[in-house]
Amino acid sequence: MANANIGDFVWHDLLAKDPKAAIAFYSEVVGWKTQAFGDGGHYTMWVGSQGPVGGVMQLPEEAAKMGAPPHWNGNVVVGDVDASAAQAKKLGGKVLKEPSDIPTVGRFAVIADPQGATMSIFKPTAAMALHDTSKEGEVCWNELVTSDSAAAFTFYSEMFGWKVQKEMDMGPMGTYRLFGVGEKQLGGMMTSPKGSPMPPMWVYYTETSDLDAAIARATRGGAKVMNGPMDVPTGGRIAQLMDPGGAAFALHQAAKKS
Repeated sequence: MANANIGDFVWHDLLAKDPKAAIAFYSEVVGWKTQAFGDGGHYTMWVGSQGPVGGVMQLPEEAAKMGAPPHWNGNVVVGDVDASAAQAKKLGGKVLKEPSDIPTVGRFAVIADPQGATMSIFKPTAAMALHDTSKEGEVCWNELVTSDSAAAFTFYSEMFGWKVQKEMDMGPMGTYRLFGVGEKQLGGMMTSPKGSPMPPMWVYYTETSDLDAAIARATRGGAKVMNGPMDVPTGGRIAQLMDPGGAAFALHQAAKKS
């Protein structure tokens, strides 16, 4: 299994108003197990078949005061967190949480791109093995829905060296840019439809072997389906949902192998 390099997504956190309720919901919908991290019970890791994929914690009061709703947060590997935070500012973004150390884990900062979508930049203390994202319960796709996807792509390509691997014409919805590091696809970027109430944000897709069954579990648990289920050009199917705590998430079922 290869190790993560600069520009790779390596971890996905849920910042929730009620972490216990979130754990019950996602354990049922996605099938993750959980594992406490550190002392004090403030942070719980999500664990899939290949090990931890992310974690859940209380939405920090400072973030809530700044107007942040419950949300999922992706972490992208950088070579130097302080230099990358400074670069984000230079490119028109903001630093929402200044670079900080997580003992034994690494250093991170929370940034917003010029359009307002947020994520963390992260330098792990030790090498992190990349998971096979095609497996059930893995975060398999990182999608930015924003007010200006061309400008956003310019920002991220400068920050992380991401390249456009393919552009798809989505008709009235404009261009869908598939981006990645080298040959490896990481996700897509698109401009949100005119009049969309959704602010610019990252949406993360988790792999499931049975989309309809996962949606049924999610809606039984209090989630709302925002979009889908629908087919995508790869032959797979997707749905975007709002969890009971108000965080957006998405599910993907790969094309059935013939």
